[in-house]
Amino acid sequence: MNKILLILFFITVSACVNKAETSKNLAVNTENNLKIGKEEQEDIIDKYLKNGAWKHESYSREYQEEINKGLAKDSTIAYLWQQKAMPLFKQGKYEIGMEFIDKAVKYDRRKWQEYRAFMKCIFAKDYRDAIADFQDYKKKYGYGYVMDHSYDFYIGLSYLQLNEFKKAEDIFQKDYDRTLNEKDKDWLHHLDLFYYGISRYEQKDYEGAIEMFDKALIIYPQFSDVLCYKAESLRRLGKVKEGDELTKDCKLFAEKGFTINEDNVKYEKYPYQIRWY
Repeated sequence: MNKILLILFFITVSACVNKAETSKNLAVNTENNLKIGKEEQEDIIDKYLKNGAWKHESYSREYQEEINKGLAKDSTIAYLWQQKAMPLFKQGKYEIGMEFIDKAVKYDRRKWQEYRAFMKCIFAKDYRDAIADFQDYKKKYGYGYVMDHSYDFYIGLSYLQLNEFKKAEDIFQKDYDRTLNEKDKDWLHHLDLFYYGISRYEQKDYEGAIEMFDKALIIYPQFSDVLCYKAESLRRLGKVKEGDELTKDCKLFAEKGFTINEDNVKYEKYPYQIRWY
């Protein structure tokens, strides 16, 4: 009996060792396959994007056709889907562009979901979805920044556009405090302060709005949009002459192009940006 038990013990140990060795080899082979896959994907990106689509004007049919060739080779390359979508958004073709961004998120959520949320906010004006996308991303990956602003900045901006002004103010306040506590006042951005001021302006807290507008003007003194809303705030506080004088500066700086200076402002008007025509 003891001899049989001993034989069974050695068989079990041997089986476990072989199983562990097999699992180890499988893991190594999988890692090698992934490495080869990434190298192949880089080759596709080089051939059909960098040396293909980027050789053409971004709004052209040829640009899209080259990316399509790359996707025909491997439809799981998230970067190709994002590059396919980008010029469509700049042309105002939000619906079809979002379909391609969704593909990018499907194949690389960590990299492209925050970008999709940004596109929903600034381009597609799909504010409720933008809020949901940013909040979901924050739960998964934490607080962060996209296109030079925090996720909470875009969430607050989205609430502004939904006329939920107190929610917007609370978010801007927390983001403002977070910046001061974790960094310092040199990290404050004039656009963040502008929209924080707007959230107060919309609640008829004109003194509170002016407080934020003045902070924005310290960073960007010629910011015409801020000057316009500050001028109107002064008038609503009964300081009509002071407001009218400030409006003259506002118009002068606007004529010289001192407005919201985000990179994407050439494609999209930003919320509360003054329209002079």
